Amino acid sequence: MRKYYLDITNLSMNKYGEELCGDNVEIVKLSDGMLVVMSDGLGSGVKANILGTLTSKIAITMLKEGATIDETIDTIINTLPECQVRKLAYSTFTIVKIKNDGEVYMVEYDNPPVFLFRSNRSSHIEKVKRIVNDKVIYESRFYMCEDDTLVVISDGVVHAGVGGLLNLGWELPHIDRYLTNLVQKEKTARGICSQLISTCKDLYDSKPGDDTTAVVIRLHREKNISLFIGPPKKKLDDATLIALVQSVPGKKIVCGGTTSNIIAKGLKTTIEMDLTNFTADVPPCGYMNGVDLVTEGLLTLNKVKDMLTDYLNKTKTSSTIPNIRGNDGASKIVSTLINEGTTINFYVGEAINPAHEDTGYPQQFNLKMQIIKDIMKLLKELNKQVSVRYL
Repeated sequence: MRKYYLDITNLSMNKYGEELCGDNVEIVKLSDGMLVVMSDGLGSGVKANILGTLTSKIAITMLKEGATIDETIDTIINTLPECQVRKLAYSTFTIVKIKNDGEVYMVEYDNPPVFLFRSNRSSHIEKVKRIVNDKVIYESRFYMCEDDTLVVISDGVVHAGVGGLLNLGWELPHIDRYLTNLVQKEKTARGICSQLISTCKDLYDSKPGDDTTAVVIRLHREKNISLFIGPPKKKLDDATLIALVQSVPGKKIVCGGTTSNIIAKGLKTTIEMDLTNFTADVPPCGYMNGVDLVTEGLLTLNKVKDMLTDYLNKTKTSSTIPNIRGNDGASKIVSTLINEGTTINFYVGEAINPAHEDTGYPQQFNLKMQIIKDIMKLLKELNKQVSVRYL
């Protein structure tokens, strides 16, 4: 059975005036998939944060260790108190256990319903109602397919705009239509999640009346992207470099003039430069048979690092997603890494660049290696699977 790459992102927005969020999300990797718990503590502020955090921590820990949902709910109920004034639940929660083959087991307790999108359309989830320790829960078992999207929300999303732009808040049918359009435009979980929370912020006029959280799970077929940066340390390893370019799956990007010349010679092809698409800080890129993109080295990689940092920071703060659809070499690399890659493989040559030997080579080399490490770290924060091999 096919295994998928699980693209998962969660973002939250605190109630206006509160330093802590009453919603809490816990995500843990399992041997065969992922376990996600989103809880919403009663009220807001410190008390809600404690209740929500304890609920999600108990649930994620017990379920990871193999406890049943009944045992988990029983433990939560007996550990956390109900509100004695309003007689309401201490914390609501949604649990999603998803395997690498797309099999999903989901439990919902008093949170807004979960949205499923398949082929860019809203899809119904069959649910079974059960009573566990006097609590009504809904269980679901289904399979997600390639490019399906699951969206879990707290009631802060539904309350967005209450008493302001929307008298009754953002009603579920309207959220469903919004998300249907959004999943057609944004292809990553982070892009969908960031846009959703940003829209909630706008509906609240930047003063959220409730803690607001979204968790987006999207399934992708594994897609490899390989970056070849710098020539090998030993000339004898040029053949290894060329063999790797010929054999690795997926898209291939070569960074650096010396590296691209070695590969072009080995593949018995030529490099065709694109002199129309470049910027003041990004040199022209090019193409060759057997490789998807050829770029300059240090300057382009530094710009890639800056663009990835900007993208990650802005999507974390629910700002407008930066435009990464430029035609220069750095923009093309960043767009490919974010929108097309699930597994990013770095092949880094450690040879001394002759051009730098008399112009502060160690500093140039160390700077390049640090930039590469920074890019790998950023990609890991974007939930990409990253590997590196030095040549």
